[in-house]
Amino acid sequence: MNGSGPGSPKPSTDPAPCGSESHPVLHEAATLWELVERRAKATPDRPFLLDEERRFCFGEITDWAERVAAGYLALGIGAGTRVTWQLTTRVESIVVSLALARLGAVQNPVIPFYREREVGFCLDQTRAQYYICPGTWKGFDFAEMAATVIAKTPRERAPRVLEAYDRLPEGDPATLPPPPSDGDEVRWLYYTSGTTSDPKGVCHTDRTLVAGAHGLAVALEMADPDVGSLTVPFAHIAGPDYIIALLLTGLSVVVVEHFEPASAIPLFERLGVSLVGGSTAFYNLFLAEQRKQPGRRIIPTLRVVAGGGAPKPPELFDLVRDELGAVLCHGYGMTEAPMIAQGGPGHSPEQLANSDGAPVVGMEIRIVASDGTPAAPGEEGEITVRGPMLFKGYTNPALNEVSFDKDGFYRTGDLGRMRPDGHITVTGRLKDVIIRKGENISAQEVEELLFGHPKIADVAVVGIPDDERGERVCAVVERAAGQPALTFDEMASHLRGLGLMAQKIPEQLEVVDALPRSETLRKVLKYKLRERYEAAPWSPPSR
Repeated sequence: MNGSGPGSPKPSTDPAPCGSESHPVLHEAATLWELVERRAKATPDRPFLLDEERRFCFGEITDWAERVAAGYLALGIGAGTRVTWQLTTRVESIVVSLALARLGAVQNPVIPFYREREVGFCLDQTRAQYYICPGTWKGFDFAEMAATVIAKTPRERAPRVLEAYDRLPEGDPATLPPPPSDGDEVRWLYYTSGTTSDPKGVCHTDRTLVAGAHGLAVALEMADPDVGSLTVPFAHIAGPDYIIALLLTGLSVVVVEHFEPASAIPLFERLGVSLVGGSTAFYNLFLAEQRKQPGRRIIPTLRVVAGGGAPKPPELFDLVRDELGAVLCHGYGMTEAPMIAQGGPGHSPEQLANSDGAPVVGMEIRIVASDGTPAAPGEEGEITVRGPMLFKGYTNPALNEVSFDKDGFYRTGDLGRMRPDGHITVTGRLKDVIIRKGENISAQEVEELLFGHPKIADVAVVGIPDDERGERVCAVVERAAGQPALTFDEMASHLRGLGLMAQKIPEQLEVVDALPRSETLRKVLKYKLRERYEAAPWSPPSR
């Protein structure tokens, strides 16, 4: 959108971020709103949220959020009110969330690409009293979808629908009650994306989110004169993780409503962005754009490419360094614990290439063997975690009994190794181990070996039910631009040349133009691949 929406403050005309000062006690704020107030008092005139045409300082956003909070209060939203919001990644959306935090409402952010089934599930599970949506966006009528969902809901439980896009409700901040003071009260409900079962409701507090963001800010050494970029949906757990990190450090962020490299990257260049990221798929998108302009850095100010959410082949570190001129700092987190481990600019190239970072500030990581005992150094086992950024449990209490051990460590369901240097390497999912004729095969191991082939842009390895083998190993590769399709013999020869045992070489190869991905961190949806190829005819190749 060009300019400010009706009722929004006049954007700052300050031409560039002013830098950052150290305020180490900010992360000790009891609530998110206390952090907002502390930041506004410390650096009121420093730019905070930037988009293509506008920039707003910390003081401006704080004042705006208070006026919007007063507007929502007049509409009946207050402390403890359950609000599901499904908003795009805009300045206005961040203001809505901060306004709800000022009121002490219980927020349930929902990714804007979700539709009737997922939205209906969240509204029902949270017993939402209000549903805030953008009206019509990208040709889709959210209000109409809400009406369809609500028509199936008992009248006494039907949420009130409010639209929020260019226009936000405003009121007199003098009407507001005191802000919330308990940072340990559950006020955030995130639902993990479901695959074969319903999503799980994850309960967070202001303190858990601030702790995660503090870990991110310290690990990435976020400091003057960094300018960040928000390319993933703000409704994802990574949204507040990043925004709170900027509140802690006093830095600014370029907000992109829907990430399209062709339009976003020139904007990042113009605004001097130094931090970009998202996930492995985003790294590859940035590399693809850079390769269109060899010899000229597409973002000259770029310092760090960071993210997580998916495995990172070691080769990507060198590609990002050599082609983008930046340091690739991959991390590890999840909805239940937004930050677990994170690579940082001060880590060695070997560590950044071959690990998923070191535990962030306050996080404890314990690797557990299959028999429940602590794994030996370098031994693979389940990753269990404990720390101040860990969620407070699921909305379904029955899930908590099997998700935590007696010491309060959360069982992530991920496999990994703790390196002698304290860095962690995620090796796969417990459920991503393919059992072929009794042999355990790590899908991630095969994926990383295949990724280096020049005919492969990306790859997913899945297990397909098989009467003879139990499961057969199926490699689904995304064809590299301008390359012919990889053949089965080429794949097998490549893996044998890298020393992979014959039993782990996939017996099925599928070449596709694009792997199915989620709309958030662009994760490959492996369940869709399993469904597709389980239903398709297949015959063993001749070897």
